[in-house]
Amino acid sequence: MKCFLAFTCVLFAAVAVRTEDAKPSGSKKILPKGAVLEEIWNEGEFTEGVAVAPDGGIYFSDISFSAEKPGRIMKFNPKTGKVTVHCADSKKSNGLMFDGKDRLLAACGAHKGAQAVCEITPDGKVRPIAGKYMGKRFNSPNDLVVLSDGTIYFSDPRYVGEEPIEIDHMSVYRVDPNGKVTRVTTDIQKPNGVNVSPDGKTLYVAETNNGSTDVTKKDPNTKVGRMTLNAFPIKSDGSLGKKRTLVNFGKEVGTDGMTVDSKGNIYAAVRADSKHGIIVYTSKGKELAYIPTTELPTNCCFGKGDDAKTLYVTSGKGLYRIKLNIEGNHSSAKK
Repeated sequence: MKCFLAFTCVLFAAVAVRTEDAKPSGSKKILPKGAVLEEIWNEGEFTEGVAVAPDGGIYFSDISFSAEKPGRIMKFNPKTGKVTVHCADSKKSNGLMFDGKDRLLAACGAHKGAQAVCEITPDGKVRPIAGKYMGKRFNSPNDLVVLSDGTIYFSDPRYVGEEPIEIDHMSVYRVDPNGKVTRVTTDIQKPNGVNVSPDGKTLYVAETNNGSTDVTKKDPNTKVGRMTLNAFPIKSDGSLGKKRTLVNFGKEVGTDGMTVDSKGNIYAAVRADSKHGIIVYTSKGKELAYIPTTELPTNCCFGKGDDAKTLYVTSGKGLYRIKLNIEGNHSSAKK
């Protein structure tokens, strides 16, 4: 979401569909010869937030479009090939990531969700960790990234939900290990996916401003804002330095979630109608490779162990994977 841009039909015309003959292309250092995106599971409603567990299991959110359905978190076992339900009521979980203590953390949104950063317990219960800033409820936590010291950065836009908006800005926040919540951006219109460089010194933030706080309601006066991918230096105190825009998508939809490989390249789930899929950029914003998806992508992550060079992708209603020539980076791992 990491966002509810699956409602693209409301705001950006019909959801684009990729032709079947489109193939991955780009750097051979990233893409093996003949690499293809393989469908694992396609029985969801809107998949998001794919994350890898310490044991190599792959978790992902299946978000409901209905306020009356809570959404769920699914688990894929690469060894057995089976997909099971881990959490039947995820409180509208979106972005997921495991921290250094092996806890599954989730950005849970609005639309009758938790509106908080939460821990998803091993038995599938949802436990809020941070739900307010200066006494006001978050708009709709969307995506998160965890550093090796336990610090969490998360985005808080609003794409859908009838809950009152208590915070008059859409920002990125930091949750310190002691639970303190700090706003860290003032120059992003509407943040979406977040991730961090392998050295932990740069925070990447997707800016995906669709101009609406509830995409289920048609508004002919909706004005789309900035669509960019940005980099912020992380200072020693956890605050952020000056923003650097890596990619400007112009009038097209930009990127949703993202991940990073061991060399520092960024794998962005780009939702542009003209070219959607996972686009791999250098840390300076140069395109290296392109992995097309049939439906609009939402997020991606690398596996672990025997799956360290496998990229998992959430797109449309499903979960996909592709074998690459490079291993992923896991920001929460102890340095």
